[in-house]
Amino acid sequence: MPVIKPTCVRDLKLRVNLADVVSRTVTLRKAGGARLKGLCPFHNEKTPSFNVDPDKGFYKCFGCGKAGDAITFVRETEQLNFTEAVEALGKRFGIVIEYEEGSGGPTREERSLRQEIFDLHDAAAEHFFQAFKARDATGDFFRALWTEKRRFPMEIADEFKIGAADEGGSGLGALLLRKKFSEEALRKCGLFFIYDDVEITLGALRPRFRGRLMIPIRDHQGRVVAFTARQTDRTPEDDPAREAKYVNSPETPIFTKGNLLFNLDRARTAVGEGKPFVLVEGQLDALRCWSVGLKTAIAPQGTSITESQLVLLRRYHAQVECFFDSDSAGQKAALRFLPMALKASLEVRFLTLAGAEKLDPDLLFLESGPERAAEVYRGLRRDSAMAFACRAALPDPTQASAELKSRAAQAMFEIIANTESEVTRSQFLAETSSQLRLPLAAAQKDFQAFLQRQTRQAAPRTAPDSELHGASPSLGSPTAAANGSSSAHTSERHLLLLILHFESLGRPLSSALPHDWIDTGHAAGVLLNRFLGEFEQDAWPGRGHLDGLLETPEERALVANLMFESPAIDDPVKVAQEGLRQLRARALEPRLREIELALANPHADIESDPISLLKERSELQRQLRSPLVLAVAG
Repeated sequence: MPVIKPTCVRDLKLRVNLADVVSRTVTLRKAGGARLKGLCPFHNEKTPSFNVDPDKGFYKCFGCGKAGDAITFVRETEQLNFTEAVEALGKRFGIVIEYEEGSGGPTREERSLRQEIFDLHDAAAEHFFQAFKARDATGDFFRALWTEKRRFPMEIADEFKIGAADEGGSGLGALLLRKKFSEEALRKCGLFFIYDDVEITLGALRPRFRGRLMIPIRDHQGRVVAFTARQTDRTPEDDPAREAKYVNSPETPIFTKGNLLFNLDRARTAVGEGKPFVLVEGQLDALRCWSVGLKTAIAPQGTSITESQLVLLRRYHAQVECFFDSDSAGQKAALRFLPMALKASLEVRFLTLAGAEKLDPDLLFLESGPERAAEVYRGLRRDSAMAFACRAALPDPTQASAELKSRAAQAMFEIIANTESEVTRSQFLAETSSQLRLPLAAAQKDFQAFLQRQTRQAAPRTAPDSELHGASPSLGSPTAAANGSSSAHTSERHLLLLILHFESLGRPLSSALPHDWIDTGHAAGVLLNRFLGEFEQDAWPGRGHLDGLLETPEERALVANLMFESPAIDDPVKVAQEGLRQLRARALEPRLREIELALANPHADIESDPISLLKERSELQRQLRSPLVLAVAG
């Protein structure tokens, strides 16, 4: 495995701005001084607690505790190992990565499967795009389909790299074999049907996509991870999915259908105050919106929306306008979406067109054209979440019986229960009672009864399970945090913090602190012992170059946490001396108590004679009384 030079890693950290790395995933805003803040990418939160300090080169979430530097962030968010993360940053910021002599650069076999499949998809997207642009029968057909039948401008095809797969699969297999992609990558990329027991040859690579318009699917970082393939007149009869209008890539090591949204990589940079996300049903709907200037349009992979997609959406902006087709399928998709959106704390509006029996975003903007698109978009009616849901559950409350109204109200209660805010619940109940023509007091009483039924039904399912398995608080729970707080703030941790922020204390501490006083049963003690050893040998590399001294993810996280802190200490020497005193007391006082107990009990079976114990006690008392002074230069 290739080994990257430590000097190269140091150079990369100095040259790469952490904010530039993080902002590809998190929307950052100023939070005072040089620090930036945003919603944490590692857990679901409503209030930003993810802090970035570009000057120090470290981030920390005060919600879940995750912390690290640019390399750690890429490793965590892109699921790469250390070498892959450094290489990814080098490629992204134009920094040449240097390897230790004799270890060599990464070979095809040594690269991760994920990274290889990313590269393979890049090659496939470019191949399909060139087939679309080619001046031959295939290219001519698909360009005509795009510009004349679908009436999209060529600029959109160029921008999104729309592609074409001919009836034979456009020779993709031959291209990838020439590029020497590994057998494992070819088997798992999802672009071919391959029998498990056959050798990988050109004949064994049966293309999944033939005679279809190819739309690249990118993750929120802009990397091609899959394709959606649109049926055309050239889709062959022997295609296993011939009748399917759209065929998507299967799930692969880099593509999970429910974890991404089409066009989020572009739309997330366009949202802001007064510019909400616009959620449409399909990729072509999103492309149509983009072509007429509506740059915040996004689409799920099909009409099935997942909680993971909405959590991802919430990181960038809390407001979403739902612009689904007004047919039955679109209405059902919208109603499935609404409870999850409320649970993710999204503010939802539903776009409708007054007097229109059928609303299709693609057709609507196609007919209006780019010139009138903004006017048409502004003219759409924006129904609140409850107004839309009530109308779907009970189109005409003025003619409905009490029983029908009660059923509709119960359906609304199921939706309202997904929001945790009492203020929001109260507002939604008021709106529901108004829409369904119900007395507010009755709606509130019925909702409380609904919640009580939910609690009673849930209790038998959850309580016995925890009792049976002897459940204990998770490490991430508030209870666990409280239980672990004493170990999280040890004397070792305080001294570690000091030598990271006041490096001049390192050498004096290494002379004054015996190694056997340090508890190495936790990461802080292990690192303090290791770092003081480096100071003792005059080998301390400096706090900005600690990679070679950090051996585990726990150690890296701890150092990142400590580096992110800004200790307000007027006299660090005095604080260090107090830390030394505490460690000395912890190391020596237990033995002193043992001696005193032995001397107080003359009949005790003790190994040492009383004279020796008295001498040892005297020495321990002397040590404990002696002032601790650090010889710090200056």
